[in-house]
Amino acid sequence: MRVVIAPDKFKGSLTALEAAEAMARGLSRVDPCSKIDRVPMADGGEGTVAALVAATGGSYRTVTVTGPLGEPVAASFGLLGDGRTAALEMASASGLWLVPPALRDPLRATTRGTGQLLLAALEAGARRVIVGIGGSATNDGGAGLGQVLGFRLLDTQGRELGPGGGELDRLARIERTGQAAGPGSATIAVACDVTNPLCGPQGASAVYGPQKGATPEMVERLDRNLAHFADIVERDLDVAVRDIPGSGAAGGLGGGLVAFAGGRLEGGVNLVIEAVNLRERLHSADLCLTGEGALDGQSAFGKTAVGVARLAHSLGCPTLAIAGSIGPGAEAVLEQGIDAYFSICPGPVHIDEAIERASELLENATAQAARAFLAGRNARRVNS
Repeated sequence: MRVVIAPDKFKGSLTALEAAEAMARGLSRVDPCSKIDRVPMADGGEGTVAALVAATGGSYRTVTVTGPLGEPVAASFGLLGDGRTAALEMASASGLWLVPPALRDPLRATTRGTGQLLLAALEAGARRVIVGIGGSATNDGGAGLGQVLGFRLLDTQGRELGPGGGELDRLARIERTGQAAGPGSATIAVACDVTNPLCGPQGASAVYGPQKGATPEMVERLDRNLAHFADIVERDLDVAVRDIPGSGAAGGLGGGLVAFAGGRLEGGVNLVIEAVNLRERLHSADLCLTGEGALDGQSAFGKTAVGVARLAHSLGCPTLAIAGSIGPGAEAVLEQGIDAYFSICPGPVHIDEAIERASELLENATAQAARAFLAGRNARRVNS
């Protein structure tokens, strides 16, 4: 039997690769002769680079970049196994986790480091870059990234703007320098699963600003500044970013990557599926095993396990999902390609114990799911 094992991480306990290994052990206990293809997965958020590097046999590169508040930080990107595709998470360079809560200030936080990380990936030879944009500390519309890529953001006196969304009200014009070091012929795919526009009640500042330290007064100022920024971008670069679904992601970095890097906003799961060549790997599989930390009613709207299952279903490959917890409405995933789902918990288990024993529990649950699948397959053979 040929089996593709393609789980997401079990947040707080197992990486996607660790989950795949635990599931492979469980399957091998039941069917030692199975041919197993481990394909760690992700949805474009935290853990995406690790999953892509592991699934493709890639490698990591680390560079020193400018952190959210101007301090140097060591940030990493992955060069995938094909040698032509790179993956990076903006949180590595401009993430909220890099700023202590008492110092969070979206008026000053910059995406400059993300621009430097993108350039490093391009200089390493990447012709396609996947950019995950979750977990940002910033609200500058990608202005810092644009400055790194060769755009001058100038005030009425011809002076370059300083860092942060608080400076954008001073923006008078945008110029591309003759030494612009942008993506060129490389393609930039932006993993974005939210639909927030740049401005307004559902925009970057109103929805995400408070978690980055913005007061109500700051939210109003930042939203007004991004609206002004969008007007100048459209006038000088001929790119309308204000109302693009997802342009408000990561403090407007979604829109900034479109404006300054020619980026395309796409669903994170689909980007990962393409990067790891999952369609070809599933093509001749007898079974797909996927999983993640939780399955519930929201999972049906495109979480990793459902994205994997939809593809497997289209190829006629049955799919079993194993989750850390099963929440209300989980049965909706059965209409999205998942044929059956299982919890790793054999009975009442405290969450701390489940996390500590996640690898063991996942291995055991996979073994039971595999037994059920093989029993059903054998029964069909007998009846035929």
